[in-house]
Amino acid sequence: MFKQISMKNFKSWRDTGPVRMAPLTGFFGANSSGKSSLLQMLLLLKQTAESKDLNLVLETGAMRDDYVDLGTPFEIAHNESTEMMMGLEWTFTPTNARTTALSVPIPNRHESLEIGEMSFISKIHVDPQRNHVMEMQYRHRDDVLVEFRRAGNNRYTIDISICGEKPVRAQGRPRVYMKPEKCYSFSDEALRYYQSTSYLNDFVLQFERQLEHMHYLGPLRPYPQRDYTLVGGNPQSVGFKGELAIHALLAAKSQKVYRDGRRQFSKLESRIAQWLVELGLANSFETRPLFKGSNQYAVWLKRHVASPEVRITDMGIGVSQVLPVLVLCYYVPEGSTIIFEQPELHLHPSVQAGLADVFIDVIKNRNVQILVESHSEHLLRRLQRHIAEESFALDNTALYFCENQNGESKLTPLELNLFGEILNWPDDFFGDLAGDMVAAFDAGLKRRVT
Repeated sequence: MFKQISMKNFKSWRDTGPVRMAPLTGFFGANSSGKSSLLQMLLLLKQTAESKDLNLVLETGAMRDDYVDLGTPFEIAHNESTEMMMGLEWTFTPTNARTTALSVPIPNRHESLEIGEMSFISKIHVDPQRNHVMEMQYRHRDDVLVEFRRAGNNRYTIDISICGEKPVRAQGRPRVYMKPEKCYSFSDEALRYYQSTSYLNDFVLQFERQLEHMHYLGPLRPYPQRDYTLVGGNPQSVGFKGELAIHALLAAKSQKVYRDGRRQFSKLESRIAQWLVELGLANSFETRPLFKGSNQYAVWLKRHVASPEVRITDMGIGVSQVLPVLVLCYYVPEGSTIIFEQPELHLHPSVQAGLADVFIDVIKNRNVQILVESHSEHLLRRLQRHIAEESFALDNTALYFCENQNGESKLTPLELNLFGEILNWPDDFFGDLAGDMVAAFDAGLKRRVT
């Protein structure tokens, strides 16, 4: 789970400072206020980690299937700055029922240090002609510090401290030319510079694993199809636009997902059907082959108990828009992080509010972290209600208001109390609803008088 992010000189953000991340983290604000950029940094790092080019500092995207397409690194930099910084802090993703921990040997002692969380920063020089890593750092509290810095003549130095102890320089090896790989990894020369420092590679693997377990669903989702073809294999996700939601559902429709605190289990398709009922979008939901043995499937629903069964293309748009959200929440492995960008688009206010119920269910029962960028007042109000009713802990939320002032994004943490009340509600947070109501009343009164 991500515990914190930070960045400097990234798009409209000069300096975010440390941004606390919780099991449910929400970013709200007007259009072009910088909300999406906070999440794009994570997607940029994921995209870079998946790139096969070790010499590419940042994979900013140019292909159709990229998570983000941000232009050149210099175009990303805030106000033509030539130095950019990105930072993460995370706890290691659980495997099976146990949390993965690393054992790091302490130099000059017959002891090891067990760590289950880490922080990382990368400082990158960007200009129109070249990009390079200026500094790269892995840290675990005050016990572990690994610093990889660019020195003169395009050379790099590495410095390691484990519980205040320095590792021993590898014997008989001449000084070698070290360099970073991408913006977060070490070359083989750097890994062999000291004795018994194979854990450096483990740090990188944990960094990549955290990004691998991060999934993204964008705001624009396609219209449904009348038929879907079942193909071999399981999709890694539902696609950036949710275009693979039905394929993922068909591939794992019998997969059991954790349902509630009573340790009751249900199949994936059954859980999706339950949520469509609870959200008031359908009375039944089922995927069936067109005929026995066929690999062509259709999605069938009933709007009400007495309604005829119809295909998803003959239902309202809301079902097809919320379906990728639901499938992704229960399809990803437990311990994953999901990024949602405006999941409420094309949904009725009551369904927007219900998304908060869905998110809280998977956070509590599947250990899934939700990062959401939204304009939905209804989603936020339902979350406040859960906090007030003590069905969701206040500490499990981190909510922020973004705004752009003179071309620079600013972040305000929303202060919630135990009753779910926002103590520092920003002006025009969701527009001037009260002002519109007063103006409409005054206008109506004037018309009656005349």
